[in-house]
Amino acid sequence: MITAHTDVVGSLLRPAALRKARDDLAAGRLSHAQFKSIEDRAVDAAVALQEEAGLDILWGHWHGDGAVGEQHRDRPVNLGVVSRLVRKRHLAAEEFVYLRGRTRRVAKATLPSPSLFVNFWSPERSRSAYASLEHFLADVVAILRDEVAELIRLGATYIQIDAPHYPLLLAPETRSFYESRGWTLDQWLSRGIELDNAVMAGFVDATFAIHLCRGNQESRWLVAGDYEPIARSIFQGIRATRLLLEYDDDRSGSFAPLRHVPDDKTVVLGLISTKRPQMETPEDLIRRITAASRFVPLERLALSPQCGFASSILGNNLSIEDERRKLERLCETARRIWG
Repeated sequence: MITAHTDVVGSLLRPAALRKARDDLAAGRLSHAQFKSIEDRAVDAAVALQEEAGLDILWGHWHGDGAVGEQHRDRPVNLGVVSRLVRKRHLAAEEFVYLRGRTRRVAKATLPSPSLFVNFWSPERSRSAYASLEHFLADVVAILRDEVAELIRLGATYIQIDAPHYPLLLAPETRSFYESRGWTLDQWLSRGIELDNAVMAGFVDATFAIHLCRGNQESRWLVAGDYEPIARSIFQGIRATRLLLEYDDDRSGSFAPLRHVPDDKTVVLGLISTKRPQMETPEDLIRRITAASRFVPLERLALSPQCGFASSILGNNLSIEDERRKLERLCETARRIWG
C-alpha cells in the first residue's frame, strides 16, 4: 500500500530539444533511433529533477486568467470510433520499464479512465462497429485490464486512473455533451465508476489512485464547481485508495465534500498550481492542509500539484525552473508537516 505524503499527478514540461526532435522525426530529418536517444535523455532529466526535488513518487472551451485568455475549440464533427478496438501495443509498459530502471523511488504509471473514451463515441457514426456505448466501453475495459496486468507483471506497484470527465459533469455546458452520449448524470456516476472498478478488480498487488481535475491545457481550464454533487458517489464508490483532487484555487470549492471520504482512503490535495508561475508559500499550504484535516485526519492527507505541468505537448504558462521550484516547495512543505 502506497502511503507517501508527496505525489505528482503526471506530466512535466517538455524541453525545447524534445519538442524540436518530435518535429524533426515527423519531417523525416531524424531516424526513430536518433529520436529515442533524445527522448531518453529528456526522461533522465525529468527523473533527476523529481528526485532532486525530494519526491517520493515520480511520474473544449478553455478558460484562462489575464494574458492567457479564453480559447474555443469545436469538437471535430466527424469524430467517432468506426471499427472494433484492437490493441497495437501496450500503452505504458515500455515507459514504465525505462523509468523503473532509473530510480529507486516508487514509479507510478498512469492510465485513462475507461469512460473517458466516450469522447470517441458517436451515436451516429459508431454503431457500425458497436451496437451501443456499453459494448464499446466493454472493449475499452478489456484493453485497460490487459494493460494493468502487464504493468503489474513488470513490477508496477502504483497505478493512477485519470478521470477529468467526472468534474466536467459539474457544469451544464460540458455535462450536456456527456448526457448526449446516452447516459444521465446519475448513470455516469454509477456505470462510469463500475467501469473504473472493473479495470482495478482483482489486482491486489498494486495501489490504485484516481485523479479528478477540471481541465488543464496551456494554463486554461474547462469548468469550475464544488465537488459536492459528485463527491459521495465517487469517493465512496471507487476502489482506488488514493484520491488526487484539484484544489489549487476557488474553482474547486471548499474542503467540505471531503467528509464523504471513507476511512480506508488517502486524499492527495492538489494545492500547488501547475497553471501559473507564482509560488505558493509554505505557510499558506500548511494553513489549507490544516483546514482539510477537519474532514480527513492529517495522517491520511498528502500534497501534490493540482494537475500535470503539461497535459499536452504545449505545456502550461510557466518555465522548467518554475516547475522545479514548485516541486521543491511541495517536498519542503510535506517535510514540515509529516516529517
